[in-house]
Amino acid sequence: MSVQINQYAEMPANSMVTADAAKFIEQVRFEMIPDEAIHTGIRCILDGLGLFVAGSDHETTRIQAELAAETGGKAEALLLGHSDLRVPVSLAARVLGTSGHAHDWDDTQISKDPDHVYGLLTHPTIPPLSASLVIAQKLGRVSGRDFLLAFLTGFEVEAKISEWMLSQHYKRGFHSSATVGTFGSFASAAKLLNLKSDQLRHGLGIAASFASGIRCNFGSMTKPLHVGRAAENGVSAALMSARGYSADKDALDGPWGFFAVMGGGVTEDKLKQQGFGRPWSIVEPGVSIKPYPCGVLTHPTIDLMLKLVTEHDIKPENIEQVIVSAGSNILNPIRYPVANNHLQAKFSLPALLAMITLSRRAGKPEFNDEFVRSDSMQDLQRRIKTRFDPEIEALGFDKMRSRIEIELKDGSIIAGAANESYRGGPDNPMSDAELEAKVRGCCQGTLSSEQIESLIKAAWSLLDMSDAAEFARLIQSR
Repeated sequence: MSVQINQYAEMPANSMVTADAAKFIEQVRFEMIPDEAIHTGIRCILDGLGLFVAGSDHETTRIQAELAAETGGKAEALLLGHSDLRVPVSLAARVLGTSGHAHDWDDTQISKDPDHVYGLLTHPTIPPLSASLVIAQKLGRVSGRDFLLAFLTGFEVEAKISEWMLSQHYKRGFHSSATVGTFGSFASAAKLLNLKSDQLRHGLGIAASFASGIRCNFGSMTKPLHVGRAAENGVSAALMSARGYSADKDALDGPWGFFAVMGGGVTEDKLKQQGFGRPWSIVEPGVSIKPYPCGVLTHPTIDLMLKLVTEHDIKPENIEQVIVSAGSNILNPIRYPVANNHLQAKFSLPALLAMITLSRRAGKPEFNDEFVRSDSMQDLQRRIKTRFDPEIEALGFDKMRSRIEIELKDGSIIAGAANESYRGGPDNPMSDAELEAKVRGCCQGTLSSEQIESLIKAAWSLLDMSDAAEFARLIQSR
């Protein structure tokens, strides 16, 4: 057997994804971006800025920020949560990325491809936004237009790589927000640094070797760090390639490239039908901005539970048991039968539905260890069971489907099916006003009301900004 044949992967012999990605990063211009992508991109940036603030006091972020402060180095970018302290851009990016994913509240790339698992592609905003923000500080005087261009460039590269990779990448246990997020961060940093040709191809190769993250760490402090490291590694890859550091110039392609090794290959039909920016993934198939700080696969089920308990005024003490029926696309990653802390609760249907029943909401206040460990939460979780449903499984993974059956102590049954056009998704997006309300909730208790409104106003005025590094100051608590 030839050493150039990888028996474990299906890669077309002539793929040129690395070269095409480099060409796109170098040549894409603001004028090429459709208006819908511009508006949605600004929405994603506003959401991401709010999430940086929301996660700035989270334990995962605090530890990373303390380590960055102790490490020190060249004063290039503000360290989140540390007032005016500046650290090297790579360290600042790691802290931002960790903070942005700390609550698992960041947006989700979707796919309408039946070969993919809906909602299990990547969280596309935080890695390129982190990179754009720290490099904007390093360079200074980066206009809002250039900032948005860099962000959308990274978003698109990350999303397309995720879309084209075979779904077994995630099914094998890789966390794509960590692996593919590295390319989003690199592309945004590279765009602002004005890297060219072979620098871009070498940088993509460096990023390909940096990419890592495994799903066993879901429900732990390391999951947010996955995105922090993606942001850091992408920035580091850009800085290295800018200095002439080399890597394989086709590291995404071939029998031993990223697609083959990490995902078993690519969807060849998509490589023929699509390209970077054709279409822009942020527009088609779109992106979900999350109303709840937990895995997006749970959101339709949460909304259904909220509808049932509200319409029927169901009290926790009246519930005998709850049965949640779903397919493996939901039940495999949402894996905790009983959550014992707030991180596990983000991946536990019993915990999330217990929150809804007890509080009629599942927001930042509910995701704390004291509440999750309370007697009422622990008792109710044990009355909520998940069940694999072969009929739902047979419908495929192109939608997030589930059913709930609530048995009350008087013997009556209340049941319903989740709305496939879930709240926050492209078919039922949060309004701009709802997004602003989410950002206010993210920032409450960390920023003053005046600071929050200044942040929101600045985000909507992005295209008029003369220096987008101002965002780094606006998200700092004082």
